[in-house]
Amino acid sequence: MSIGKSFFKRLGNRIVVPLAILALVFASVFLYSFCTRHSDKNELLLRMNMQLLMMQHFNPPAVNDSFSIKAFDAYLKKLDPFKQYLTLEDVRQLSEYRLKVDDQISDGTYELYDLSLLLWDKRFNETQTYYHEILKQPFDFSTEETYETDSDKTDWAVDNKELKEMWRKELKYRTLVNLSAALKKQENAPDSVKNKSFEEMEAEARENVQKLYDDRRRLKEDDRFSLYLNAITSVFDPHTQYQTPSAKANFDIKVSGQFEGIGATLQQSDGYAKVVDITPGSASWRQGELKINDLIMTVKQENETEAVDIYGMVLDDAVQLIRGKKGTKVTLTVKRIDGSMHEITITRDVVILEETYAKSAILTSPENKTRVGYIYLPGFYNNFRRMTTERSSSVDVAKEVEKLQKENVQGIILDLRDNLGGVLEDAVRMSGLFVDGPIVQIKQKTGLVQAASEKNMTPKYDGPLVIMVNATSASASEILAAAMQDYKRAVIIGGPQTFGKGTVQALVDLDAAFSDKRLDPYRPFGLLRLTIQKFYRINGGSTQLKGVTPDIIFPDLYSELGVGERFEDNCMAWTSVMPTKYSEWKSPVSVEQLRKKSAERTVKNENFQTLSEQINFLKKMKAESIVSLKLDDFRQADAKRIEENKRFEESAKKQIPIAIAIPKVDSTEMAGDSAKIARSEKWLSSLKKDIFLEEAVAVIGDLKK
Repeated sequence: MSIGKSFFKRLGNRIVVPLAILALVFASVFLYSFCTRHSDKNELLLRMNMQLLMMQHFNPPAVNDSFSIKAFDAYLKKLDPFKQYLTLEDVRQLSEYRLKVDDQISDGTYELYDLSLLLWDKRFNETQTYYHEILKQPFDFSTEETYETDSDKTDWAVDNKELKEMWRKELKYRTLVNLSAALKKQENAPDSVKNKSFEEMEAEARENVQKLYDDRRRLKEDDRFSLYLNAITSVFDPHTQYQTPSAKANFDIKVSGQFEGIGATLQQSDGYAKVVDITPGSASWRQGELKINDLIMTVKQENETEAVDIYGMVLDDAVQLIRGKKGTKVTLTVKRIDGSMHEITITRDVVILEETYAKSAILTSPENKTRVGYIYLPGFYNNFRRMTTERSSSVDVAKEVEKLQKENVQGIILDLRDNLGGVLEDAVRMSGLFVDGPIVQIKQKTGLVQAASEKNMTPKYDGPLVIMVNATSASASEILAAAMQDYKRAVIIGGPQTFGKGTVQALVDLDAAFSDKRLDPYRPFGLLRLTIQKFYRINGGSTQLKGVTPDIIFPDLYSELGVGERFEDNCMAWTSVMPTKYSEWKSPVSVEQLRKKSAERTVKNENFQTLSEQINFLKKMKAESIVSLKLDDFRQADAKRIEENKRFEESAKKQIPIAIAIPKVDSTEMAGDSAKIARSEKWLSSLKKDIFLEEAVAVIGDLKK
């Protein structure tokens, strides 16, 4: 079945209208229940979310003891991710409710939640005395002692005594990190700088650590309950989530496409603010030092002398510290995936929307003179997601293809690396640039399966095509790559598989859905993000969990770091449907010879060899989670790690032997615009260091022969 634009219109109505109708029904039930007796907002939120989820989620689980166990385990992990506050006895008390979460959902009671707050607050208050007492005395860094940095490998403290000992080791470790950095800084300082004694630096290190812990705050009530509520929603699937009103406000800023800050998307990760995305063109992107997967440890404003430790801080509060007016500076201390620490100063700015759109370049191989068009696509967007603009990714990519064809390129590379997806419609329409036929199959919760294709767009390009992916290519990116692979239209290159997200989510604004004025005393409510559909390849398979396996596989740092749907809890299963009718491309790509030639090149490529060594190094560092608390041993290991990283960093700076330029029409358009020229030059400079581009050009060269 072939369906065009009208399919998505109906699809949109399927998402919005039923939810709105159900909301009216639910609201009536709530009003009767809540307005006739005393109740609190938490119960209202729980019932709102649960009833919407049970009615509209693609595959809602049975709310029984099994559900209860999963929700309990998720909540315990969210409540105390590093096992820093609760003792084994506390966990035992909480575990009495491990099989009762489902009953409490039904009854609208919160015995588990209430007890967890009582116990956590008690331990939090106790730990305030621990660190003040422990940090009063100097640490002995000459003793043979170790610290386990991976909380997944530790057990809960048996009692208060053991908990205090765990805190002593953690505080000693943090002081050691601070002291080691101070010693290194002094050793590299000019002779004119006055040296401090070891005792002075050790005392300052303890003071710095105490300041970091003094800045810790309890979670706000809304955020505390959202931990509990999201432990429940996480049982449905990893992408179903409740967002507090403050999180909704952040989402609104993101949807508007414009805000002042550093341009990094953060996510709460085991107590840290983790960088999960960096907006192209933003202050962070232009500054270039902040990396995806960095853990932000501290934040310092330009007019302040002390940094604020954001470990354990509510994410919204951390974000507010990092955001700020255009032109102001913020300094972040971040921890890399290899354990190294970096201090990064970023001048805040307005996020440049233009840099989030598709753009192209001309790549020319000096070896065989292959002239290749390159299109970078950071996401799938269109005007209903970008309210301030009427642009769409499918239209923009079509324009870039047209530009490149006028430049007489011999092949096109479409780069979907780090593209987390976006608008499904645009992935389908974009595929219509390259093939004619169905692109994806979409399954409703009713079991109805429909195939979607773009009938309003005749293929505009029939030359050699390479699509680049990696472990963070997700959702709509996987749809496009999978379709091109099934048609044998393109060569998919990247490593070893894409993210593996084969589901579709809807966003429900709870305030809009439940609009009755009698609910006003309980507002604002926030957002519910829930999974409503699954999508499938045209061959009947799914990208869920398995992702897309490239035709030519390269080493990928992300793939070795646990990035992907399959590493999440409560993932929806991989399933299949019947294949839809489609015909392979008129000149189907045969990948066997291409794969062989690529392997012959990359095995001889020094940069690829170094990348493989770096991946092995990172895997080793990840496995070696026990660190020495002896100063000499710690510094020796740290120096070795830094030295090894320097080699990898130097390798990453090497330029590939490919000539890179922007299309002539773009060069003419930006003439005289220094900002656009600067952004373009920075982008082209980054491409010059991309070893995967060099090989992608070589694959195009093989294709055109």
